[in-house]
Parts: sequence; structure tokens; C-alpha cells
Amino acid sequence: MVVHLKSYQNLVLLQNLYRMKAMGFEYIDHFNINDKQNHQISSTLEELSQNINTCHLCDLSKSRKQSMSGFGNKNADLMIIDYVVSSSQDSSNSYYSGRTGETLKNIIEKVLHLNLNNIYFTHCVKCKPLNSNKPSPSECNSCKSYLYSQIEFVKPKVIVTLGDEAYAHITGNDDNFETIRGHVIDYKESKLIPIYHPQHLLKNPELKKMTLNDLNTIKSFL
Repeated sequence: MVVHLKSYQNLVLLQNLYRMKAMGFEYIDHFNINDKQNHQISSTLEELSQNINTCHLCDLSKSRKQSMSGFGNKNADLMIIDYVVSSSQDSSNSYYSGRTGETLKNIIEKVLHLNLNNIYFTHCVKCKPLNSNKPSPSECNSCKSYLYSQIEFVKPKVIVTLGDEAYAHITGNDDNFETIRGHVIDYKESKLIPIYHPQHLLKNPELKKMTLNDLNTIKSFL
């Protein structure tokens, strides 16, 4: 049976059950999921990262080598959000691994003229999907509160989403990506600008010139 977790209370309940199971418990007494201590509300970005690193809210915790909680400056003006952790990132524990990572690194350093340590980079889904499949709705929902909390802690001027899936995940919109790519969208206290994913640019190099215009738009808001 597939259970789609739609509420934060369900996520808290599942997290506690996974934790108890990992400790060897087969039966536990009833606990109140509304109890404040079970919510594990993070007071800092560092504490949030620790919670992500030890998260067992979904089955992806069984297939990962580590959670990728986020990397960079906690006070960054620019926050870049990818959709899921790649196999290369999971294996190397590096955010800028492989050809895709190198392309993103070049975008940041050579086009935006920023140091990697001066931005904040994270994923919508913090773990590598099982067998490189797309994460299920429940697996995506398990990470949503983490992502939204990261945005609240960092408070970036600009949020850049890489590809259509990251844009759809963070906004909940299924707009035609070609019609919103490169546009400046008001998102909470930030400006959100969707761009092509670096992996897509490697497969379609003719789109690099168009992406350069999008990157110039990003620079104008920093």
C-alpha cells in the first residue's frame, strides 16, 4: 500500500517510527504527535542541516550514502535549488561533481562572478532517488518543510531553480517551463528566476546563449 503523506503531523509520526525501528523497537507506547518535542523545530540553519543529515522520513534514507543538506553561505544573496541529488553527488559527497557540477561551477564563477562559498546551493529532495528513479510524491513531500525552512533561514535576494522539476516543486505550479524560464517571479521576500538545468545545457548547447541572457538577469538583481 502506498501512503501519500500530506500533513506535517504524518511526517513527524513517520520520522519517530523510523527512529524507533532503527533502535530495535517492535512496539512503542502511544505518543502525542502534537507534542512540541516531536516536531523537532530547528532554531538555526546548522540545526536544520543536522536534522536533514539524520532524517529517516522516507525510504530514500535506505539507499543514500548521505543526505545533501545544503552547501554555502547561510547569509547568501543567491540561493540555487536543484531538484534531486545525483548519483555522482551521493557517491562523492560533493555538490559540484561530474560534468553537470562543473558546468554549474563555471556558471557561478565565470559568468555570475561569485565564489562558491558566497552562494547557498541545495536540493528539493535531499537524498539520491532509489535506483535513479524519480522520487515519489511522498518522498518529495518529506523534504518540503526542510526546503522551505532553508529559504526562511537564508532569506536570499534571488532564488534560482534549475530545470522545470525544481521550479514546479518549489512553486507548486505546472506552467510550461519555456514560457516562464528566465522570468523574474516574486516569491515570498525573494525574486525567483527559473533557468535550464546544466545537464540540459550539456545535451542542448544551442541553449547556452539564451541561458547567458537569463544569467545577466540574475546578476542585475544581486
